[in-house]
This record gives sequence, structure tokens and C-alpha cells, in this order.
Amino acid sequence: MLIDAHHHLWKHNRHDYGWMDSEALRPLRRDYLPSDLVDATQSSGVGGTIAVQARQSLTETEWLLQLAAKNPLIRGVVGWVPLCLPDVSHMLEPLAANPKLRGVRHVVQDEPDPLFLLREDFNQGVAQLQPLGLVYDILIFERHLPQAIAFVDNHPNQVFVLDHVAKPRIKENLLQPWADHIRELAKRENVYCKISGMATEADWTRWSVQQLRPYFDVVLAAFGPRRLMFGSDWPVLTLAADYATWVDTFRSFIAGLSADEQERISSGSAREAYGLR
Repeated sequence: MLIDAHHHLWKHNRHDYGWMDSEALRPLRRDYLPSDLVDATQSSGVGGTIAVQARQSLTETEWLLQLAAKNPLIRGVVGWVPLCLPDVSHMLEPLAANPKLRGVRHVVQDEPDPLFLLREDFNQGVAQLQPLGLVYDILIFERHLPQAIAFVDNHPNQVFVLDHVAKPRIKENLLQPWADHIRELAKRENVYCKISGMATEADWTRWSVQQLRPYFDVVLAAFGPRRLMFGSDWPVLTLAADYATWVDTFRSFIAGLSADEQERISSGSAREAYGLR
């Protein structure tokens, strides 16, 4: 069984999803709902998914939890809460009572402050997650990795999942300094990494398995199979590939591993990191 540890759902409107306004993202400007998710995944052996926030809104978090309650394919939700607010615990605790809420994410990559991850108020909010059994998903660009390392060191007991292998500069075929920073971050045993978002960091029309392979090899050597997990980033993925193509690409990456290692990356790591029931 394959668990897709990273996809999105939305009912599109321009006000809430302004990040889609560029012409290049026009294909995303429509609704993507659970029925579309089922259609996309049904031929790829996906037995469970994790829906991840796509806008900074408690309303969206609650909506994703409602969808997860009605759709058994969605095994968990990574939502958004205003972690910088001093009373965030009052919002977190009732949400965390829902067993489908498995984690929280903030879109750090879009923050104008390059040191946002080190803000005191943000870190105080993140400190509220571990007692509630919630993961924190790290969404950053490659340039934020040094700050991410310091951020993780502030929370040694918190489970973290790095999204999209930290968005290296694949389009430019650059491995450094990304690779060195990834190796350093991976020394922290409380950090997992998603094999997701790679095709869309390359040229959308010209990427190849061979181009992406060195980036997979770096995270495999750094995190090992035990802390890697599959993710699609669907429907953002569709800018560069269809769902089945990405699954085939992922399976080509892990084909040389043992059956146990393949199972671990395909589903076991996601089940462990997010405590999926």
C-alpha cells in the first residue's frame, strides 16, 4: 500500500487563493475535491492520504477535517493555526481533540523575514504542538535550511517533517549548498522528509527521472529509508506531471531497495511520523 503523505484540496476562489494568480498557475484555479483525489489516485495503489493546508486559515483547517471525517481515504490532516498568537493553545486544543488532525504547517517560504523560523512568538507556538501529539511540517526554500537546523534544535522532542526535500534548485541542476545542509539537518533524528514537490522545482516540461535522481540519492543517504516518505503534492504536481507519472518516478527511485525499505518509504514512515490510525 502507498500512503500519499502530502496533497491538497480546495474550493477555489480568488480571494482565498491569491497565490494562484500568476498565469503559470492558471491550471490550478478550479476546485479539487475528494472525488478528484479518488480519480487521481485509484490506479496507483494509494490506500491513504494526508491532506495539507493550502492557505493560512482556521476555516480551511476545519473544512479539511470535515472532509477527512467523510472520506476514509484521507487518513490525516496537516492544518494551519496562528502559531504566533500568545493564546494559540486555546485554538489548538479543541482542534487536536479531532483524531484526524495530525500536524500543523505555516507557509514559511512566503514570509518576508528570512529569520521567521527563529522568531520567539513562533517558537512559543510550535512548543505547544508536541504535548498534543502534533507534527510540524517545515515548508521552506533551500536558502532557509540553516535557519531550519537552528529551529529544529530549539525543539528536540518535537516531530518534524520536511516538505518537498526543502525545494532545492533542481531547475538549475544545483546540488550545493542544499546537499550539505540536508545532511546536517538529517542528523536530527526527530526530522522526517517527504519525497514530494521535486518535479515542480525542475523545468515543468523538460524534467526527467535522471535529473531528479541525484536529489533523491542525497536524502536517501542522509535520512535513510526509515525517515523518508512518499508525497505527491497533488494537484500542484499537475503543473509538471500527472499522478501516475509521479508514482512511477518514485517507484523507480526505490526499486533497488529491499522490500522492507520500500514498504517503509511507501507507507511505514508516514504512519509512524503522523501516528496514523
